[in-house]
Amino acid sequence: MKAIVCNEFGPISDLEYKDIDDPTPGKGQVRVKILASGVNFPDGLLVQGLYQARPELPFVPGMEFCGEVVELGEGVKHLKVGQRLIGSSQKYGAFAEQVIVNAMTVLPVTDDVTDTDAANLMCAHGTAHHALKQRARLKKGETLVVLGAAGGTGIAAVQIGKAMGARVIAVCSSQEKLEMAKANGADELINYSEEDLKERIKELTKGKGANVVYDSVGGEAFAACSRAMARNGRLLVVGFASGTIPELPVNLALVKEYSLVGVFWGQFVMHEPMVFMQNMQELFAWYRDGVVRLETDEVFPLSRTGDALAKVMNREVKGKVVVVPDALL
Repeated sequence: MKAIVCNEFGPISDLEYKDIDDPTPGKGQVRVKILASGVNFPDGLLVQGLYQARPELPFVPGMEFCGEVVELGEGVKHLKVGQRLIGSSQKYGAFAEQVIVNAMTVLPVTDDVTDTDAANLMCAHGTAHHALKQRARLKKGETLVVLGAAGGTGIAAVQIGKAMGARVIAVCSSQEKLEMAKANGADELINYSEEDLKERIKELTKGKGANVVYDSVGGEAFAACSRAMARNGRLLVVGFASGTIPELPVNLALVKEYSLVGVFWGQFVMHEPMVFMQNMQELFAWYRDGVVRLETDEVFPLSRTGDALAKVMNREVKGKVVVVPDALL
């Protein structure tokens, strides 16, 4: 089968598109034919050796997918060959024509969800959902500030924040991105390339500050938000798309009485699988009701996964991008 292989940690351009052996499922596993794979910021960090985890080399990157079961491993009774499903592989492997996954970590998907939407729903929306529901415990009527609000996880946070009853302030670097955030439900918009982020948040909250900040950007935006938090606020650390991991002057948390809260979706899925499944059921219900939706910027053939990753890492994506096996295009 064809796959994208990372032989050494380094530039995305070093990824190799090549033939590798078809995988065989072990006990409790399934072999899945990939129909579409979501592309996420951590995928790019992984191949560069910049992520929290480092897979054993060589490896096939890719964390989320929509696919069809082609073979059941020993003991798998609740799935069947030909069944369409979505999954997130904790051992990566989704940038390929086939993948092996734990049968307990996949979810059947109905025909009303397209392959592209299904491939892109789990990681970005799953992260935002977990962040706002379990980590922030976002309440109806609170003010939520979303940094990077036109990216995949940012748009998800805007949509889910609105679904949970929050007033959402979207923060982006351009008017075009802000318009996308607005189209996805944002109540207020801040262009931080033209406005003082801290002062604008305070202005929009009448001096009270943000109850919750969803930060997948880091860098200077984090520093500004750390000074614009409300008492009892929750500053969510989701990622560092800016490339800069910020430092928090902890005296700010002391005197302003807010909390810094880490969000690591992969750990959540591993340690709380039943809660994760409940979250996904709620997400699919929102999807069917039109409360959340997927914004797909571009579809790439698997052979051009490097281009897809580069677009994500350069923060040129509005929404998500997806890769599809060349034979299916």
